[in-house]
Amino acid sequence: MTKQGLMTKSLLKSQSTKSTSPLVGIIMGSDSDLGVMQAASDILKHYDIPHEVTVVSAHRTPLRMVDYAQKAKLRGLKVIIAGAGGAAHLPGMVASITPLPVIGVPIKSSNSIDGWDSVLSILQMPNGVPVATVALNAAKNAGILAAQIIGSSDETVSRKITTYKNSLNSEVMEKVKKMKTEGWKNEFD
Repeated sequence: MTKQGLMTKSLLKSQSTKSTSPLVGIIMGSDSDLGVMQAASDILKHYDIPHEVTVVSAHRTPLRMVDYAQKAKLRGLKVIIAGAGGAAHLPGMVASITPLPVIGVPIKSSNSIDGWDSVLSILQMPNGVPVATVALNAAKNAGILAAQIIGSSDETVSRKITTYKNSLNSEVMEKVKKMKTEGWKNEFD
């Protein structure tokens, strides 16, 4: 088994041992996308949000994709994060089937045109089939956005997100302070 295959198996196993049902589904067109998509799983783990991770290919397993999208809400999912490279049809196709919010992660893959094909395939959805699209390879932001969606009805998750956002502010202010002590001047503060 390849290193990527072992990573996929390990990540899938780590999610299947949770005692609570997943609230977020993380799907990708191929296990080769896991190196990018793992960041979404990592941030959801940070927020203690139960989630699942699997491969669902729009082109190679279209019936699996339809089945996953149709059953997602019934299984208790609240959000789907879908990552795809190249033609990147997975997020849009899933969004066309499920009533759940879908967050698309465009992935710069080996057959990609600098990632623009993936970005535009996910971003340019027709009216009526929205996909919240994050930046190229920005699965961490997809995880944060999924957590914010969950946090809109879960005060515990909402507090964790607020703490995280406050920590970002503190990190920047520490950098400002450091730059000042190093002699960098600004007229702002």
